[in-house]
Amino acid sequence: MKMNQNHRRGFTLVELLVVIVIIASLVGLT
Repeated sequence: MKMNQNHRRGFTLVELLVVIVIIASLVGLT
């Protein structure tokens, strides 16, 4: 699989999921 070349500059679904989880945890803490 050469998916890294396609999503090199943009966000992948996994990275987007991680960002959402981090933001959700930060909002939950406050």
